[in-house]
Amino acid sequence: MNTFPNDFIWGTATSSYQIEGAATKNGKGPSIWDAFSSIPGKTHNGETGEIACDHYHKFKEDIQLMKDLGIKAYRFSIAWSRIMPTGKGKINEEGIKFYSELIDELIKADIVPWVTLYHWDLPLALQLEDDGWLGDSISDHFATYADLCFERFGDRVKNWITLNEPWVVAILGYGQGVFAPGRVSTSEPYLAGHQLILAHAKAVHIYRKKYKHQKGQIGITNNCDWREPLTDSNEDKEAAERALQFFLAWFADPIYKGDYPETMKERLGDRLPKFSLEEQKMIKGTSDFFGLNHYTTMYAAHDDGSPKDRNVYGNGGISEDQEVDLSLDKNWDLTLMNWAVVPWGCKKMLEWIDNRYDKPEIYITENGCAYADQLIDGKVNDQERLEFYKGYLNACQQAIEGGVKLKGYFAWSFMDNFEWASGYDKRFGLHYVDFETLQRKPKKSALWFREAIKNNSANIDLL
Repeated sequence: MNTFPNDFIWGTATSSYQIEGAATKNGKGPSIWDAFSSIPGKTHNGETGEIACDHYHKFKEDIQLMKDLGIKAYRFSIAWSRIMPTGKGKINEEGIKFYSELIDELIKADIVPWVTLYHWDLPLALQLEDDGWLGDSISDHFATYADLCFERFGDRVKNWITLNEPWVVAILGYGQGVFAPGRVSTSEPYLAGHQLILAHAKAVHIYRKKYKHQKGQIGITNNCDWREPLTDSNEDKEAAERALQFFLAWFADPIYKGDYPETMKERLGDRLPKFSLEEQKMIKGTSDFFGLNHYTTMYAAHDDGSPKDRNVYGNGGISEDQEVDLSLDKNWDLTLMNWAVVPWGCKKMLEWIDNRYDKPEIYITENGCAYADQLIDGKVNDQERLEFYKGYLNACQQAIEGGVKLKGYFAWSFMDNFEWASGYDKRFGLHYVDFETLQRKPKKSALWFREAIKNNSANIDLL
């Protein structure tokens, strides 16, 4: 039986807006998601994260569930506006207290905290007063916020992630407008992405300069789906590579190579901001590990410009900038999000990162699936999710055997939660959440995951 390395990290992940609730409690300021989800038509059934899973009040109960599962690490995000209500200036000590108690409780349960500083819930005041991620001041505000977190929590937190999926912030928030702050543009995504990279780098330099004595590690998490060439033609192979560079290399190349990919610079011209030589030097090398959120795979083909029934924002960026046409195999199984289940794409994605970025240590910081779970006699027999995890973890084993330095895996998500604009009907969790009573119930996949952790293997059958 193939097993994972003995030091392999097993964890689950969540984000603050999706689970905490207590949106206006104890001094918390509003975020862009509080505002966005209050606008009619922006979210499924007008649902919001005002209560969500009520993790703010139930975190001790939730940590006990993690302990029962045998979880070794827990990745969560801090709500910036909970500890700095306007994103700058005044500190909310009640917010600091909440996260401090959460961290202490995790350590007490022998669960290692992995903290994400930003998972999309920007303080609303920074959007209104400083133009959000388009403003020149945002990277300095983020660095100050990060400094506060390092100071207050860094004695116990040794694993930091600066940003979660900056591609989503840029494309869905400032391009397609389906996520907060809801802006629609074909140029603003590149401006926002630029500021996100600078913010990440500034935070890392503060951590390395001021908090070296804490002996932790810090990185960034990017998302990317695999792009498989539709045919063996050179055009389709180049299109698949181009799609990956517009998706992942957009944010990873500056950090690992010092600048944007050449194909982006050539195709975008002046629409892509430029880093100064000083900024390039500051950004390069600012990640101690490669954080990857991976869910699915699509075929990529060269777009010949013929009319097609598709949005210009394909799954991976602005399609008209890439000249890439994306499609699915009709034989692939789909999740409730219509994301294809393709485990071999995960292996290829890991190998691509390993090759392009000179064999970095990689952590899959999110991987999972949404299905329409049915509660029968208080239980969810989620066989589809069980097969999903088996397939993707076997692909991870194969990548490790091939020399990829995959060091850990975090299942998304620990429990069902508010799934952004899609609302509460998209269930990703290892635990079913009855949102009417806010009860948590383990799914069959949660029991399988516990056995997999115990045996350090994906090859576990649980009937």
